[in-house]
Amino acid sequence: MMKYLFGCICSLLLLLPSGLGAQGSDEKRPPVTRTFFLNNAYVVQSPGKVIDLGSVLIRDGLIQAVGKDLKAPADAKVMKADSMYIYAGFIDGLSNLGVPKPKEDDRSNRGRGQREYNPSYERAGIQTERSVVDMLSPEDKALSEMRAIGFTAAHVVPRGGMLPGQGAVILLGGDDAGKMIVSEGSSLFAQFQGASGVYPNTDMAIMSKFRELYTQARQHKTHSESYAKNARGMSRPAQNDVLAAFGESIDGQRAIFFAVDGIKEMHRALTLSKELGFPLALAEVTMGQKAIAPLKASGASIFLTLDLPKAKAEAKKGEKEETDEEKMMLEKQRAAAQQLHEEQAAMLSKSGLAFGFSTLNAKAKDIRPNLERMIKAGLTEDQALAALTTTPAQMLGLSDIMGTVEKGKIANLVVTDQPYFAKGANIRYVFVDGMPSEYEVKKKKKKKPGDPDAKVMAAGEWNLEIDVPMEQMATPTLTITDEDGSLSGKLVSGMGTNDISNMSLEGDNLTFSYTTEGGGQTVTVSFDLTIDGDSLEGSMSAGSFGSFDVEGSREPKK
Repeated sequence: MMKYLFGCICSLLLLLPSGLGAQGSDEKRPPVTRTFFLNNAYVVQSPGKVIDLGSVLIRDGLIQAVGKDLKAPADAKVMKADSMYIYAGFIDGLSNLGVPKPKEDDRSNRGRGQREYNPSYERAGIQTERSVVDMLSPEDKALSEMRAIGFTAAHVVPRGGMLPGQGAVILLGGDDAGKMIVSEGSSLFAQFQGASGVYPNTDMAIMSKFRELYTQARQHKTHSESYAKNARGMSRPAQNDVLAAFGESIDGQRAIFFAVDGIKEMHRALTLSKELGFPLALAEVTMGQKAIAPLKASGASIFLTLDLPKAKAEAKKGEKEETDEEKMMLEKQRAAAQQLHEEQAAMLSKSGLAFGFSTLNAKAKDIRPNLERMIKAGLTEDQALAALTTTPAQMLGLSDIMGTVEKGKIANLVVTDQPYFAKGANIRYVFVDGMPSEYEVKKKKKKKPGDPDAKVMAAGEWNLEIDVPMEQMATPTLTITDEDGSLSGKLVSGMGTNDISNMSLEGDNLTFSYTTEGGGQTVTVSFDLTIDGDSLEGSMSAGSFGSFDVEGSREPKK
């Protein structure tokens, strides 16, 4: 007889096969197998290279075989993938994924009593000695949100001021920060982020300070190397970890990644690189089509932002168009600027410039729609796929281990039921380091006849009843808040309190879903509910484990 244990993380319900006495245990179970077989799928090995109805064998975190006519080994778990599409996992060129925001408590007091024109390195936002690997948190919900749209690896950097520290490439899976790391010290990160109330706090001051630091770092490196060869007659070099961190960039071995906000900051970063001679990578690039010549001349790696200006919603039938002349002119200017952002990727591709994407300022829920907007503006699907896979792999020095679906590479894969960029395509599995996350396809509920545009209110405290074989999760409380149309909330049950951040209300249909780790895999559980006044009903689905009925009522306002 099989028992099932429902776990709850971020109000998710996960059904796990368990043995006697397993219920309530916090002990992590090893996966049953690390061998998986995907068969009869369209294997997109790289942009433009597809194996029709091929197979992929994964073993111990690596792709062991790719091709036609493969047979599933006896120890492999066969995943349902008939006529699906398999891609290499996507690579984020620069982000803060897995890096918690710093606490605000001590910031205002940091450096008090120092002269504003000569603050400490830390107060000035100069912390090149720091490594992002010391800050990683596998619990960051942004990791699972990005994984759910196909991202499996990311170049992540610290948060901070003008020089926050050193970046690393990580995998977007697992619960051990150390095991997430692919390469440490991958970059030195810089941005035009001024210090609060002290020097440098303007772009020009940041450029001046950067030149000063780089020159000092060169001198420090030369002195240290000379002392190491023959110390006699030389003063001992001072220990300075901030300056020492520039060493690999001075040698041309490590790029300095500049996150730029607009074309002016991009030109300033290009100027510093040309003057000082360090290898440059530009991230969060916008309006790059206005600087094609200098970008080509620089040889810099380019990562375009996936954060686009919000698209204006089309006017609903019956709504009056704006007729005020001044407002119409402003709207035309806004539309023209939006078009420039959407066309950037296509125009850079047309010019022959290669690029990846970065998500430092992007929200996971906006990324697929923004890619769709870029494709509508002229970017081809193969060009978009290259910017998500092969190009960032090459720019980050990862081509030997990821970026394509080939034997021997890390098993980072995305599996979809239609081509990824097709309208309505659903992600079914995402493999990170050979371990799968399974995603349930959301079925859109049909609206009640005669009520296609129902208007309901979701906010409030709801008492739910879920038809699950576990008392702790059978009667949770769902609290929903509505801030200017943005829904969020929390679910409280016998398993604890969990935040909810991705709710969607369309008509009377309320949906939200979450992922959780357990039993060596990740499962997505989705809630699909219909609100009718102060009552609701619907279902909760837990991946391949089935669906369960949900009912609920709203507490009266006190």
